[in-house]
Amino acid sequence: MKILLVGATGRLGTAVGEALTGRGHQVVTVGRTAGDIRADVADPEETARVFAQVGDLDAVASAAGDVPYKRIADMTPEDYLRAYRGKVATQVELVRQGTRHVAERGSFTLISGVLNRDPIVTGSAAAMVNGAVDSFVRAAAIEIAPQRINAVSPTVFTESMAAYGDLFPGVTPVDVDVAAAAYVRSIEGAETGQVFLVQ
Repeated sequence: MKILLVGATGRLGTAVGEALTGRGHQVVTVGRTAGDIRADVADPEETARVFAQVGDLDAVASAAGDVPYKRIADMTPEDYLRAYRGKVATQVELVRQGTRHVAERGSFTLISGVLNRDPIVTGSAAAMVNGAVDSFVRAAAIEIAPQRINAVSPTVFTESMAAYGDLFPGVTPVDVDVAAAAYVRSIEGAETGQVFLVQ
């Protein structure tokens, strides 16, 4: 398959790219500062440029999302809007525009996360946007069929515990490769409208 991978240079995106190329897929990577195509897909015009440049696709996968982590009392209205733009609007736009470029039975795989199910202090914006992504996936699945759409919703990664472990007391982390396998399941499988929990 020819797969567009957004957020390909982060920890998760790197693992997803390796998993997909290891299975023989052609992966076209997109990132702000590195990748086959450099673009900020938070800008709908940049997203349009990416799709015009890459041509026909079998799948789109997103492993990108920029969300602020602060206590609610310290959050501003702009912080919440930034979270929405950084993780929800960007991915919604990938689907909205992408339906015209992805094969009839192709797929979209988005990233959400654990915090709308298991919240943490400073995680209200992340909880909000993760819930929005999950809800969008379920709704979009009934509209874009026979194209498919799913979300991958991982808990904290083992590889991130040194930096974020204090925010997740008592939580058992998962290796990032486990989350990457969920992308493979979404892209190569037949399910749609699903949120694959990685925990």
